[in-house]
Amino acid sequence: MKVIVIGSGIAGVTFAEHYRKQSSDAKITLLTREGDGYYSRPLLSRGFSEQDIEQIIILKTFDALRQKNICVISNVEVTAVNPREQFVGVKGIDEIERLDYDKLVIATGSAAFIPSPFLPYRKNFFLLNSLQDLIALRRFRQAILEKQGRPSWGIIGGGLIGCEVASDLAVCGDRVTLFHAMDRLMERQLLAEDSETLFTVLQELGIEIKLNQAIHSIEKQAGATLICSNEHYQKFDAAIVSCGFKPRVDLAEKAGLKTGRGILVDQYLQTSHDNIHAVGDVAQLPNGKLYAYIIPIRHQARWLAEYLSGQQAQAWEPPAFSPEAKVHGFEASYPYQF
Repeated sequence: MKVIVIGSGIAGVTFAEHYRKQSSDAKITLLTREGDGYYSRPLLSRGFSEQDIEQIIILKTFDALRQKNICVISNVEVTAVNPREQFVGVKGIDEIERLDYDKLVIATGSAAFIPSPFLPYRKNFFLLNSLQDLIALRRFRQAILEKQGRPSWGIIGGGLIGCEVASDLAVCGDRVTLFHAMDRLMERQLLAEDSETLFTVLQELGIEIKLNQAIHSIEKQAGATLICSNEHYQKFDAAIVSCGFKPRVDLAEKAGLKTGRGILVDQYLQTSHDNIHAVGDVAQLPNGKLYAYIIPIRHQARWLAEYLSGQQAQAWEPPAFSPEAKVHGFEASYPYQF
């Protein structure tokens, strides 16, 4: 059995490791564009207050996975999926342009969502969706510290990640202004009472919070970043756009798989093609939900490994889980909404 996994996040790595335990003779190949190893994406938002984040964020090296008889091919781009002939096209492997599979698991995760009005200004702001994004931000911040001291940041987006990053920079002593389009913070996850508590906690950390903001432009001028919101300009050392996530469905769409917000799967995590499954925050279940949290993603990956190895016959059901915002000093009084 040749099994190819696309993606080295928690979904792809958890599946590969657990499937190896269930099936000792399968040939498992994990393809990833990453080169730094398997790392914890949730720790990205604590990437400034943790001094040794570049080291502690790496959960396992790719060599450690290879020692488990998992063939990891890093720094490679998957260019296409051919469901009919059952192969994936690849770029970055010497003299190899395609790899055949019996089963394909798509665990490509999600990219940072950039609202279309921001696209003309893409070169003028940072994102925080990968280890490389964090490394770039940390290098930029260190240069500011060495040059002029306390950096100033404009963070656009008052959802989960935006609030986490804002709080982490603030506890490091940076000046932070948080812009949010809605009338309260984390409105998708929190009840109004907890949004008010979060607002107070962030203010006490020294963060300036601007609600009901329409961002008109993000411009560069004389080494500074200018954010124009509600027709008023404010100057910062840098801007970070944190407006949610977008499942990486491009490969699936080009392959003719059915997609919605994510890759459409049934209760067995099977796509519209029999031999292709999707797992993690790229998989959209029949109830329309994307389970973009650690506990259900890990649960999906382990379940799929057991299902494909014949150890599981029941349809996947989401486990009980309660997401929590990693905002310094904040605890919700009510369950998070999902």
